[in-house]
Amino acid sequence: MAYQAVLEALADPTRREVFERLRSGPLPVVEIARGLPVSRPAVSQHLRVLKDAGLVSDRADGNRRLYQVETPALAELRRYLEGFWDEVLEAYRGAAEAPQKEEGTAGSRAAGPRKRGASKRPRDGKRGGR
Repeated sequence: MAYQAVLEALADPTRREVFERLRSGPLPVVEIARGLPVSRPAVSQHLRVLKDAGLVSDRADGNRRLYQVETPALAELRRYLEGFWDEVLEAYRGAAEAPQKEEGTAGSRAAGPRKRGASKRPRDGKRGGR
């Protein structure tokens, strides 16, 4: 269940932001951290969690490390979520194909349009007031 590690890693809003910054391609920590309300060491810790979940990888580029998105963990998460989608679509199909009740049959109340300003009486039968 690697998708579980992915869900846990992406549960933190700052970590999601770090991950989303890598969408456009590999970046060093200093670029990822720019504008975030956390320190570069904190961003490095978030990247470690993302890396442990299989969401990012890193490689050396001179004296810095570049981080990039890894898609296999996302593919597993997508398969997990699509399982729910398949169930939802199947339920929708079942509801759409079910025979519809006719309006006005015995036991149904025809609710006509309400007159403007009309309101129901309170259950205690009293009018107005509080």
